Amino acid sequence: MSLYKRVIPCLDVDKGRVVKGKRFGDIRDVGDPLEMALKYRDEGADELIFLDITATVERRETIINVVRKIGENIDIPFTVGGGIKSIQDVHMILRSGADKISINTAAVENPKIISTLADIYGSQCVVIAIDAKKTLKTKSGYEVYTYAGKNPTGIDVLEWAKKVELLGAGEILLTSIDKDGTKEGYDLNLIKMITANANIPVIASGGAGKLNDFYLVLKHANADAVLAASIFHYNEISILEVKKYLFEKGINVRLP
Repeated sequence: MSLYKRVIPCLDVDKGRVVKGKRFGDIRDVGDPLEMALKYRDEGADELIFLDITATVERRETIINVVRKIGENIDIPFTVGGGIKSIQDVHMILRSGADKISINTAAVENPKIISTLADIYGSQCVVIAIDAKKTLKTKSGYEVYTYAGKNPTGIDVLEWAKKVELLGAGEILLTSIDKDGTKEGYDLNLIKMITANANIPVIASGGAGKLNDFYLVLKHANADAVLAASIFHYNEISILEVKKYLFEKGINVRLP
């Protein structure tokens, strides 16, 4: 039997509150991280991703106290990212209850950290977040951005995805900045380009707005997991609804 496709809610956290924006801007408060984590666990989320979205920009550590509260209260895989710069940061986050860590800016600025973390904690623990924007300035047309979507790097997304896999990353969290928060559907071209060239799981992020968006990115862009925030946070569609829809369409998902 093929592996289950995962449905993953994302908590973008700023100053201890869950927030959501559009194309990495226009940030609005949507709730308490622990309350939302428990809600998503109960709805059947396969995993939970927590991103401290201003930690890197503000050059500070991840808000560990909030991570610890969530880690103590949920029993599904828990990934934490934002502001991670060192092995010490990773150690502290994992000790606080996270199962995996996600890095973006630190990996771009020091790619060796990927292999170092994979050697210490195992590839399954290392998720590389890739924030991509269609700029037509690279061979693939998509460029890697760092510092929460504020810094264009000139790096080609496809080349970077191949490199992080070679360095030992266990998974890629691929976010389309252009689609983020728009509810216009995932960037299928971007995601399919990466899944066709990567031999590690790819989590598709950015743009979920209706049930069929999840189906299309799993079936036609071959994503291993779907991540969404806005539609879950605003109770437009529940995780259970997504899973039932996917199951009925023949996608192998784990029903609660």
